Amino acid sequence: MSGAALGLEIVFVFFLALFLLHRYGDFKKQHRLVIIATLLAWYLCFLIVFILPLDVSTTIYNRCKLAVNSSPPENNGSYVTLAPSKPKCFKPWSYIPNGIMPIFWRVVYWTSQFLTWILLPFMQSYARSGGFSITGKIKTALIENAIYYGTYLLIFGAFLIYVAVNPNFNLQWNQLQTIGIAAANTWGLFLLVLLLGYGLVEIPRSHWNGAKRGYLLMKTYFKAAKLMTEKADAEENLEDIMEEVRKVNESIKYNHPLRKCIDTILKKCPTEYQERMGRNMDDYEDFDERQNSYPSEKSLVKLHKQVIYSVQRHRRTQVQWQILLEQAFYLEDVAKNETSASRQFVHTFQSQESENKFFQYFYTPTVEWYWECLLRPWFYRVLAVVLATFSVIVVWSECTFFSTKPVLSLFAVFIQLAERTYNYIYIEMACFLTIFFLSICVYSTVFRIRVFNYYYLASHHQTDAYSLLFSGMLFCRLTPPLCLNFLGLTHMDATISHKNTQPTAYTSIMGSMRVLSFIADGFYIYYPMLVVILCIATYFSLGTRCLNLLGFQQFMGDSEMTSDLIDEGKELIRREKRKRQRQEEGENRRREWKERYGNREDSTRSRAVHTDQKESSFSETNTNRPLSKYTRSNGRTERDRIELLQDAEPLDFNADSVNDDPLESESGR
Repeated sequence: MSGAALGLEIVFVFFLALFLLHRYGDFKKQHRLVIIATLLAWYLCFLIVFILPLDVSTTIYNRCKLAVNSSPPENNGSYVTLAPSKPKCFKPWSYIPNGIMPIFWRVVYWTSQFLTWILLPFMQSYARSGGFSITGKIKTALIENAIYYGTYLLIFGAFLIYVAVNPNFNLQWNQLQTIGIAAANTWGLFLLVLLLGYGLVEIPRSHWNGAKRGYLLMKTYFKAAKLMTEKADAEENLEDIMEEVRKVNESIKYNHPLRKCIDTILKKCPTEYQERMGRNMDDYEDFDERQNSYPSEKSLVKLHKQVIYSVQRHRRTQVQWQILLEQAFYLEDVAKNETSASRQFVHTFQSQESENKFFQYFYTPTVEWYWECLLRPWFYRVLAVVLATFSVIVVWSECTFFSTKPVLSLFAVFIQLAERTYNYIYIEMACFLTIFFLSICVYSTVFRIRVFNYYYLASHHQTDAYSLLFSGMLFCRLTPPLCLNFLGLTHMDATISHKNTQPTAYTSIMGSMRVLSFIADGFYIYYPMLVVILCIATYFSLGTRCLNLLGFQQFMGDSEMTSDLIDEGKELIRREKRKRQRQEEGENRRREWKERYGNREDSTRSRAVHTDQKESSFSETNTNRPLSKYTRSNGRTERDRIELLQDAEPLDFNADSVNDDPLESESGR
């Protein structure tokens, strides 16, 4: 089993990162380099989280071997004392041979740092550029990142000058490497505490509110009103951009040098607009004979960038609107079925996607009713209590992990108790649950935050390339300080525990932070305590209230604006529901017509063909019989059509149907 656990986790984490990227990205439409770079960034960060518990168990085993093979040192810790009833230093099932982990961590860490500080920022500018050639996009990316890279050099130069001026330090390569790592981890820890303070409160609260059906339905109505506004704004923006494209397309003819740029822009437009703005091949006048003002290549680059952004935003809002409608319809169905006496879940609309037959066999309407109406609310409440307990433990440990005598960090207490008995499975499970919960709190916040329309991770393949690359940058910057913070909480970091013990392979790659004592003894220890203030601010929704005061509508139960948006969203959902009901009724009526009258016409045609064959065989003996039969069949078909016209329902001219959608009434006229 030596190294088998490492190999299994490497494969598992790869498919996990691939699954998440497939959910948010679009493999068919987005550039392959964007997909590969984002997948690599996500994969490396998830890999660090999953492999670190194996590093901890292997380090504890190596410490045990050193304690047994060498003479017992002074009483530096309980790791030397072995229980007499236990075997001495048995090898864990997930043991990784010496020499593998340092190389593994070195490759993973420096690859992720290269991605987050050099490659991904460059690819962001490249993906967002509106250039028409690779050279033009690279030039734009280099210009945009000049200030970005210059800031890095300035910060690194400041640290370098500090070390050079200090007489206690000698400039060596290892120390320069440690300075760079400290600078990157300091920036990451600053952002990590902000995201962690939000996630520790919001994740348990969201699961607790998930048990409240009325709360979820009201919030869905609120989202519908906001999304409709964004959807209308995206449609209006797309119309304006397409109008500019139409004017440019009409001004630049087939033989203009910039015509290739126009063709590239037209390919990025939606299909219906491409059909309207066909290429002007009917005008063969030379472009230089007409005294018209033509746009420059720089203005076309800007227009190309606007087209890419507006089309992506329009498509995203359309998909999100359909998804939100399905959620609203489903929550309304749950509210109706809660009082059902038959205890069978009834859907207002059938799912448009084909469900698995195996899933349908077990997940029957009765099972669905018990799960949605009875079990699911209680499951969410229990899960919220468990997550809230974890959050309290994390906050307590973040405030007390620097105390070694006595040990106040609960995570350190759990690991030290398991270390005394060398229960490696318990050690790995405790480490994995701890770092997994910390990662969920941080990463989920990255998936939830939205910086206007520049950064937004939208599911169902609606995330643009810029947001995917930006998320990869954040993950690579947050994961190393997250792991160092976890090692500090468990006292596996010698900088925190103040013990002369063998460090983990991950800590050895980070180097000794004693080079910068004000960071090792000050910032890394006391800054995480701010998570208490951030948790209190998140609990009382101070950030939400501030955004609401600034004009950004947020969901707040005691706000008049929230109530107005809920009513507006409820009306929008009601209109869409009536529209879909009319569509389904029309489809059912057409289906019944085909089943009722289509079969009769088919049988009439078959009888007519059979009569013709019979007439050709027995034309001499029976001449008039086929004609009469043919006439009767035609008469029956004619009667069926008259009956169909009589069965047709009159048109409904109620006020609701007239006022639902004025655009439909105009198109009808």
